[in-house]
Amino acid sequence: MAHSAAEQSVDERELAFMRLALDQARNAWVLGEVPVGAIVVHEGTVVATGFNQPIGSCDPTAHAEVRALRAAAEVLGNYRLNHCTLYVTLEPCAMCAGAIQHARIAHLVWGAADPKTGACGSVIDLFAEARLNHHASVRGGVLAQECGELLAAFFAERRSRRRGPPGPEEVEEIVLE
Repeated sequence: MAHSAAEQSVDERELAFMRLALDQARNAWVLGEVPVGAIVVHEGTVVATGFNQPIGSCDPTAHAEVRALRAAAEVLGNYRLNHCTLYVTLEPCAMCAGAIQHARIAHLVWGAADPKTGACGSVIDLFAEARLNHHASVRGGVLAQECGELLAAFFAERRSRRRGPPGPEEVEEIVLE
């Protein structure tokens, strides 16, 4: 399989970590949630995982990143995750970018861009904002095609099953480039 330009500078281990995040995203799909997955890696070992569950948990903050950060903080016994890398299949939103900064994540690696709510450059770049502290290094577009295809397939399935106008419980569709 040919890799994109963003992936050429990423080693096979990082691609493997993003594939694990994709596995987490599939868990969200099984539960009817938007398929976004995340993992936290500390010293080369996965210490926590998370996937979207805002609908099932009735929690608007239950994004994959937040769930993975909470689990990692509990496992490591510290909310400061400054020696960790977060892999997530979709560009984080502003809420998740703020959580990543507060957790002091050292490195953020994301897959598909989110042109509606992406806070790593698509809509706004909170990691480039000099007035904010605790900046993570950020790499986007890793396994972007696979991550984007998973989201696109989820929403295509959702549209094919939809009968009548969408209700208030419908999740806003993410438009991929």
